[in-house]
Amino acid sequence: MSVGGAAGLAGLAVASFAAATPLPFTSEPLFIGLLVSGLGLPLVIVLVASIANTAGSVATYLMARAAGAAGGDKWMPVSGKKREKLEAWYRKWGLWTLLLAWIPGGDLLVILAGLARAPLVAVTAILTFAKTLRFAALALLTLGLFG
Repeated sequence: MSVGGAAGLAGLAVASFAAATPLPFTSEPLFIGLLVSGLGLPLVIVLVASIANTAGSVATYLMARAAGAAGGDKWMPVSGKKREKLEAWYRKWGLWTLLLAWIPGGDLLVILAGLARAPLVAVTAILTFAKTLRFAALALLTLGLFG
């Protein structure tokens, strides 16, 4: 792999991690650019993006879980009653809502999972599946269009 390819993958990892947090960031342009440029194997690009994006979501989950446990009502933008309502909604729909964590605003689902103290192993497994499937589909679409 070239230096440019390694740097591109490192940048993709950072962008994918940041995109899975509440930060206003996106990784798709870099992901698609790397695929189209041929600077790395598509499978490697998908794996780097998926792992980093899942790690970013897990970090968001852990921060929300810690904030909830620390009585985060005082500084969180959601009041106690609204938070209880959101947590009830989350318990109703469950972990499977995390299959949509990749859509815009999906970070809120991850935050709800943290506040609801959903099991870390289940959260990580569902996020890994959803995000890997998303990047694989985006890669197939990109390579089909620009291949």
